Amino acid sequence: MHLRVVWAFLKKDTKAFRRDRFFVVLTFVGLLFYIGIFQVIPDSVDEIVELGVSGDIGVLLEGASFDDSGGLSVARFGSEGALVEAVEAGEVMAGLAFPDGFVAAVGAGDPVSVKVITGQGLPVELRGALTSAVREIAFGVSGQVLPVAQLAAEDVVLGVDRAGDQVSMRERMRPLFAFLVLMVEAIALGSLVAEELQQKTVQAVLVTPARMRDFLASKAVFGTLLAFLEALIILVALGALSAEPLLVLAVTLLGAAMVTGFALVAGSLGRDFITVLFWSMLFMIPLIVPAGALMFPGQAAGWIRAMPSYPLAKVIFETTALGAGWAEAAGSIVALGAWCVAALAFGSWVLRRRMVTQ
Repeated sequence: MHLRVVWAFLKKDTKAFRRDRFFVVLTFVGLLFYIGIFQVIPDSVDEIVELGVSGDIGVLLEGASFDDSGGLSVARFGSEGALVEAVEAGEVMAGLAFPDGFVAAVGAGDPVSVKVITGQGLPVELRGALTSAVREIAFGVSGQVLPVAQLAAEDVVLGVDRAGDQVSMRERMRPLFAFLVLMVEAIALGSLVAEELQQKTVQAVLVTPARMRDFLASKAVFGTLLAFLEALIILVALGALSAEPLLVLAVTLLGAAMVTGFALVAGSLGRDFITVLFWSMLFMIPLIVPAGALMFPGQAAGWIRAMPSYPLAKVIFETTALGAGWAEAAGSIVALGAWCVAALAFGSWVLRRRMVTQ
């Protein structure tokens, strides 16, 4: 490989990219958009369930103590109407409206009903928990024993217990924004490759002392550097380099090389911008799923963990949000490196075949 020839290709590709105003403007606007959205996303998690009550049961709460450490905050309201208005206004997440004479009716064994008032966004599990709480209150007021045996239980939390230290949505979205930037730059590289193939620029270049491997190497280096530099800007703007910056930069560089491999495939198969965009989306949309899955708590499905982009999203998330280091990320780095080599090899092979058969 002639380094001077590769350097000449890199300068040519840089000039070609700068002349493409569409991708230059798209990159600039995209960066501003992602940074703006990131700033308005909530950076904290409210783990307190705010419950409102009204009616005679309020008397029983006078001696009770509810602090935020238990995850429950109880507010009393003078009437059912005031409670409904509080739930509608979002002052409390849900409410229990006990009828007048509830305590006396339950003590006498008379049938009585309690309204469970919830908002539209309340999880179904929490609604069921409130219904069960009403039954337990009724049994407690009547002095009856619960019709179930109380079993001894021990809570076992697998992994890190995040109770009281939840990860905010802002921190969870960092990998998604980083990968979106990588995706845009991959489309730009694919469009550049397709344009050179259609204009026969490749054949004209290869009659010079430049060899095919020089051309392939320059495209891989240019695509990787282009995607990495754009991703670096967004990571700096989102504060992703505050912890283990070298680790984040290393996996971002590997991720940029990986998407470059898929971009070479899209550029080789595409005939114009529309077809390049189609092939790029065909590759990139599945690859963005792991970053989207990390936005929600819980273990990702097996097929998501098998995606090439999962190690990239996982390391960025765990490093920036959970404080993970090189030891925790070692396995993901190896997996990402393997996917990087495979993607670049596959992309170069497809581009070489297209150049030979064109």
